[in-house]
Amino acid sequence: MIGIADPEQAETDLSAGSLRCPGCAGALRPWGHARARTVRDLGATTVALRPRRARCDACRSTHVLPAVVAPRRVDTTAVIGAAVQASAAGTGYRRIAAELDRPLSTVRRWIRAVRDPTHVAWLRAQAVAWIARVDRDVISGLAPQHSALADALTALAAAAVTLRGRIVPHVRPWTVIGQITNGRLVGPPAPS
Repeated sequence: MIGIADPEQAETDLSAGSLRCPGCAGALRPWGHARARTVRDLGATTVALRPRRARCDACRSTHVLPAVVAPRRVDTTAVIGAAVQASAAGTGYRRIAAELDRPLSTVRRWIRAVRDPTHVAWLRAQAVAWIARVDRDVISGLAPQHSALADALTALAAAAVTLRGRIVPHVRPWTVIGQITNGRLVGPPAPS
């Protein structure tokens, strides 16, 4: 999956061949849509999706393009992000599950997945790389936090704010973070 914060711009970029395959850097072209599905957002809200698919001209692999939702998840990046953020602040998974009205096992799985030290380092690296593309001065303003996960979330928040301020002001912050992490906020980093 490739995280795309702005679907309208993605359509334009796909048609122009300016989106690149993460595997081989070949040009991606429109290739239909993934199946329609409904995912849970914050509160009792749901989001209906029919994600755009793209196919690489060079390696022929296919990719799905949304950032509002992570692959194989039934909750939006905003819901998962709220759980991760609460966990980084010291809230237990039982309380988080109750506050978000999600199953205990689901929230516990998110928290366990995001606490892997390798993944936390990858999240921070992704955020810093995106910040460096837009405004290197923001990196020097990142204050150390009480944990590596809190450091990574601070960097992701700074990257989202920077990108929203300069490139995609109409896109929700957690959707931008979904793009930064290629939909892998709580999953393992994408293979290189």
